[in-house]
Amino acid sequence: MTKKEKIVAVAILIIVGISYRLFPHPPNFAPVAAISLFSGFYFRRYFILIPIVIMLISDAFIGFYDWKLMAVVYSSFLLVSLIGIIMRKNKSVVALLGCSLAGSFLFFILTNFAVWAFAPWYSHNTRGLYECYLMAVPFFKNTILGDLFYSSVIFGVYEVLARPKEKLAYLWNKSNELTVS
Repeated sequence: MTKKEKIVAVAILIIVGISYRLFPHPPNFAPVAAISLFSGFYFRRYFILIPIVIMLISDAFIGFYDWKLMAVVYSSFLLVSLIGIIMRKNKSVVALLGCSLAGSFLFFILTNFAVWAFAPWYSHNTRGLYECYLMAVPFFKNTILGDLFYSSVIFGVYEVLARPKEKLAYLWNKSNELTVS
């Protein structure tokens, strides 16, 4: 990817990330974790900035909240970016799905622990921690579905756009007829 293409890609990812957080969507079905994973995988220099910029700008419109919770949420996305760096060693669909799920679990565990630890909503004992995680399960389903969906779309679109002739060549035979084999 050329420098110009990287700048365009980063700008598109930031705009998409902000837009999807601002427009109505099912709870936790957003592309920020997928963008974080993609950023860690493809961008060596700016991978940390992309999810932070998305979150800061969109939170400026949505509303900021307790700084301790925000720090954990933002840090969770940075950790997902690091998972993307680890994934560089094994570029495959299986690795993408596994790393996307790992990011979902990481976000769920860390952010809900932070809610239990820093918010006054649950008692600060094992029962309160259990209740916190239990109440978060419906949101976790959307987190998993959103992360898998957006990771597949973002990585898939990039791969097709990056090398369209190579990726789509198997569909065409010598007579330019679509084959189904």
